[in-house]
Amino acid sequence: QVQLVESGGGLVQAGCSLSLSCAASGRTFKDRNMGWFRQGPGKEREFVAAITRTGYTYYADSIKGRVAISRDKDKNTVSLRMDSLRSDDTAVYYCAATPRTAFYVSDSYLATQDSYVTWGQGTQVTVSS
Repeated sequence: QVQLVESGGGLVQAGCSLSLSCAASGRTFKDRNMGWFRQGPGKEREFVAAITRTGYTYYADSIKGRVAISRDKDKNTVSLRMDSLRSDDTAVYYCAATPRTAFYVSDSYLATQDSYVTWGQGTQVTVSS
């Protein structure tokens, strides 16, 4: 089993950068594809970014160019760096893990919430304008 704990959220000013971290416990972390999702006030939860077990990265079009996802298999962590933050980036950010998969998975698989079986509790990011 993998358990996920996010950290790094907080209140930031528009235009600034922020890095979120997700600490994973469990021996099978290296075999999981990892994703970040977010849910803004009054909005549905949406896909932000994902990184596969092989290091392939995929981003939502709406935020591509302002975010970078990375993982450290030795430290069992996944990070999300966000630049040029805007007020509409305000949301609870969730880290999630898929089950063990084959080396190749599609972009649509990575962007689909139902692909993920383990979720963190979320970390709040509030961007002030």
